[in-house]
Amino acid sequence: MAVAPPRTSLLVLAYLAFVSLGLPDGLLGVGWPSISAELGVPTGAVGLILTAGTIGYLTSSVLAGFTLARLGVGRLLAGSTLLASLALTGYATAPTLTVLICCALVLGLGSGAVDSGLNAYAAGAFGPRHMNWIHAFFGLGVAIGPLVMTAMLTTGAGWRWAYAVTAVTQLALATAFALTVRAWRDRTGGSAASVAAGDDDPTARPGDPAQAGVRIRETLRLPAVWFGALAFAVYVSIEVSAGLYSFLLLTEGRGLPDVTAGVCVSGYWGSLFVGRVVQGLVAERLGTARVLRGSLLGMAAGAALIALPAPGAVTVAGLLVLGFAAAPVFPLLTLSTAERVGREHADRVIGVQIGAAGLGAALIPAGIGVLLGVTSARLLGPALTVLAVALLAAHAAANRRAVPSLPP
Repeated sequence: MAVAPPRTSLLVLAYLAFVSLGLPDGLLGVGWPSISAELGVPTGAVGLILTAGTIGYLTSSVLAGFTLARLGVGRLLAGSTLLASLALTGYATAPTLTVLICCALVLGLGSGAVDSGLNAYAAGAFGPRHMNWIHAFFGLGVAIGPLVMTAMLTTGAGWRWAYAVTAVTQLALATAFALTVRAWRDRTGGSAASVAAGDDDPTARPGDPAQAGVRIRETLRLPAVWFGALAFAVYVSIEVSAGLYSFLLLTEGRGLPDVTAGVCVSGYWGSLFVGRVVQGLVAERLGTARVLRGSLLGMAAGAALIALPAPGAVTVAGLLVLGFAAAPVFPLLTLSTAERVGREHADRVIGVQIGAAGLGAALIPAGIGVLLGVTSARLLGPALTVLAVALLAAHAAANRRAVPSLPP
């Protein structure tokens, strides 16, 4: 799909925005033991924060399409980033868990709109290369988050200052979006289905007769839809759970110092960033299917290393293997959606999959948090291994139930 070259200033802002989207996720994993101790709440209570954030994120992601038509991309990004800054300020000053949960909801509303708005703009303005790389920069933001939190904890400033610093960066970004409102113009590009299928025809849009003529129930009857949605939910739960609870495993389960564990968690998120950059290029040569299969097997291998009752170095190696292998899975699963369900169903199914990913990111890690709270942090590895095997099975089932596309 041919697109005009993007303006450098907007491209830089898009990259920075995706970094900022990842920062709060990276803060919570390292900061939660301190947060829960100060507020006097159990480890499993993090599930309430994740659930509230997911509700806000899913709500704003769905509504952003309607909001874009009225406000335009620039105003949406400026307002949503400002909302995220206010929510992070609430984190920094929250006296109780209830306030944190409310702030998580608001943060989800802001983050979901930014994510959806930027993706909608980038799909028509930036082209596939920058679409892949801005998602890699989300991983960079998550990798920076643990470093910020670790620095604040080790210097004695405390977890609240980590959120305060992040709130300031969001405010600066909101100001930049506000100053460039007129420069953000919607550019028409291909639909999600055409992009996922690698179609260069810009006329293949959600409103095409071939797609509009397919009833919703016909789409929802396809087994590949639900196996694919399950794969997304399980994948995201692995990514989130590993980042959220690995600090706890490394400190309580493997006896590593807090600073070392914090750096290792950052390394996990960093491996996701590196993997998306590197394996995105590899997939162009070896093909999506081959790289995706290898990545899923790599995730299972990394989870098995984490599960071994071995020294901390082995656990850290498992985290790095898991992160690098997991890196291309989400984008490649999205790109191959049309191959599983047919082009005429792909736009709807991508929406179902994103929703399933959001639910998986909240519900399954919350359950793992409860499990670790009543048993031991050492069970994180076995839990990740079970999920990795389930992901392999769901992906295989989705491919077995794949349906052919209608002729274009």
